[in-house]
Amino acid sequence: MPATYEKIATTTLGSAQGTITFSSIPSTYTDLRLVMTFTTTAGELIKAQYNGDTATNYSVTSLYGDGSTAGSFRVTSINYVYVTNGSDTTVPHFATLDIFSYAGSTNKTSLGTQSRDNNGSGTVGQFVHLWRSTSAINSIALFPNSGNFKTGTTATLYGILKA
Repeated sequence: MPATYEKIATTTLGSAQGTITFSSIPSTYTDLRLVMTFTTTAGELIKAQYNGDTATNYSVTSLYGDGSTAGSFRVTSINYVYVTNGSDTTVPHFATLDIFSYAGSTNKTSLGTQSRDNNGSGTVGQFVHLWRSTSAINSIALFPNSGNFKTGTTATLYGILKA
């Protein structure tokens, strides 16, 4: 990572687990970047929630494709951020989540990306999120819609200095 990135924490799962949480996130950076490589037990979408907020304060707009079809969707008033719109039980997914001005006093925006290669039949996706809260983000919980993250899943949270 560039010199402006500082690793805050990394989690690598030694066994299947339903949630990965980054807590006590310091407010000393301008932005955050989450990087994940994972598989799941149920092949479900991956969600994130900030500060334990389970209310319908999130919105998403997405573009996605799989090499033969493309699509989009928009959802308002949901209770999570999309990290991916699906996953796989055997082929690893790669995902990023960039959270802008996470410690500021305005509503939070983020940009997510996902990709998965399956010998030419993979998927890609982009997500733009809004979290309607003026609270600084101090924790991020990641979880599949159902099932667990499999052993070997890795998630790293970076702070970005002076973006």
